[in-house]
Amino acid sequence: MGNGSLFQLPDELVITALAQAFPSREPQIRALATLVHPSAAPCRNLVLYGTESTGKSSITAALLAALESDIDDNGPPGLKFAIVNCVEYITGRHLFETVVGKVASALRWDGAPLKCETVSQLTVALSKMLKYTPRPDNFRFVLVFDGIDRQREAPPNLLPALARLSEIIPSITTVFIATSPPANFLHTPFVAHIHFPNYTKPEFVAILGASPPGPLPNTTQAETTELWTRFTAAVHDALARAASRTLPSLRHACQALWPRFTAPILAGTHVPREFSKLLVAARVHFHDERLLDPGIVSAQRSQPPPPPTQAPTTSEPSALTNGSAITTAAIPKPTQSTAAAPDLAALLPTTARLLLLAAYLASHNAARHDLTLFSTHHHGRRRRRGGLSVGVGRGHAGRRSKHRKIARKLLGAHAFVLERMLAIFASVRREWDAASAASLSDDKQRMTTTTMDSDIGMAIATLASLRLLVRVGGGAAGNGDPMDRGGKWRVNVGWEVVRALGRSIGVEIEDWLIE
Repeated sequence: MGNGSLFQLPDELVITALAQAFPSREPQIRALATLVHPSAAPCRNLVLYGTESTGKSSITAALLAALESDIDDNGPPGLKFAIVNCVEYITGRHLFETVVGKVASALRWDGAPLKCETVSQLTVALSKMLKYTPRPDNFRFVLVFDGIDRQREAPPNLLPALARLSEIIPSITTVFIATSPPANFLHTPFVAHIHFPNYTKPEFVAILGASPPGPLPNTTQAETTELWTRFTAAVHDALARAASRTLPSLRHACQALWPRFTAPILAGTHVPREFSKLLVAARVHFHDERLLDPGIVSAQRSQPPPPPTQAPTTSEPSALTNGSAITTAAIPKPTQSTAAAPDLAALLPTTARLLLLAAYLASHNAARHDLTLFSTHHHGRRRRRGGLSVGVGRGHAGRRSKHRKIARKLLGAHAFVLERMLAIFASVRREWDAASAASLSDDKQRMTTTTMDSDIGMAIATLASLRLLVRVGGGAAGNGDPMDRGGKWRVNVGWEVVRALGRSIGVEIEDWLIE
């Protein structure tokens, strides 16, 4: 357009460069540039919304920086901006003072106030810098509030007040970046909205295909790029709906699975053109989400190999005691649950571990045995399993029971009342915590004693969120108070995990089981 025109679109070179840097976002870039450019169609308020990791913040920052540089090169300063990440600020005053400081820094203003506690003071401070200071006719200041819907301790009138800043300061454009803004949340009519939708499969593949890995051994870059493109499409089909719905998570999934997918090529058993055979060989990795989540379901950490045990020699006779042979046998390999138990013991705090052990005892011991196990009234100490196990006693060696009783731990977990679990926890907590401290060094003992968590409700909530404790009965649907002492729960871990968890704090949980 000519220089005398009132309406002028942003420079096409700026739009093209940003469209190449952010694929599949050219319509959003053009709309945003038109609504913030001083010579195009600047608006008062603008809302950018969409799910996480769709490019809202990155595109806004890159576009404003490019427009500011382009306008400064072609004439007097006509565009300035400030971006405020609302998630970083914990109170309204913290947010207001940060806004004033960033606006003063962008305008190179020296007399910015140090205190700004209310929206009224924010308006006065911004008016001094933007309204009552001589500026060019087409000057425009863009104030961006990134993540405004996640602002903590926000005043009730924060959003409507920020939306009305442009009514007092005509040269300001307020941009709100949110995930899912409700209808009319600014209480202001005629607010422009730009939607950033999630990427589709072709867009995912095109974005990831723009940065392929280096060539594999004995292959060309073209063959590796073609294999990478087909691989990213397969990863999207396998994990996009379940575990990798955003671009960063899908990129992380591709980077984690690529070495395992190309392992047969490095071994020389397959070539890059055999994509179907490579996909079948790596099928087990596509089904395993532990490689993608570094949390509690992550791949197990490497443990040092156990010391080698000597196998029994054939020349060594076995000892006989009371007609039973005592032989030396190899230690069985741990199952998957026992291998995961050290990770669980390292992740859970002491209180959560003790509560989980108490829940296992409540699920697998009958309530009639609680007085025998946990009471100290008659004996001065708690009685453990000892001779209480169901079976043949010493005085009944010649008599056999007609009916065999199956151990409760083999029948599965039974429901228990929360109050009973808390009573067991209160009874054994001091003894078990002492056993845990006895297995540690002096420094770790002091650390464990001082950091012993007293918030039982938080520990129960943690176990419930990890599905280690499951609510049963009427409260399973989420109705009612989860801390209701009359509510019924069930432990959701097996015997191997509980035994390893107890041994991690120096407790043999088998000694506390009656049957």
